[in-house]
Amino acid sequence: MYTRHPQAFKDEVLGSIKNGTKISEVCAQHNLSNKTVYAWLRAQADNTGTSNLEIAKLRRENQELKEIIGLFALDKKRAEKNTSRP
Repeated sequence: MYTRHPQAFKDEVLGSIKNGTKISEVCAQHNLSNKTVYAWLRAQADNTGTSNLEIAKLRRENQELKEIIGLFALDKKRAEKNTSRP
């Protein structure tokens, strides 16, 4: 059965995906099909062809890389402290 959803609802769903929530989780929460959500994402893609899904994925990856770099920097700092002690 075809159901038309209000734009505010679509914006809410796509906003949660943009903030990093997985599509499968959003679909389960709102009783939507993956196909519907992917269609909304395609329709919302900007002129460069980058969709909110791709942007959200890149943001998650970027955050993970920042955390990894932070751990390496912390380890390096600890190693410098240990080697500088007499």
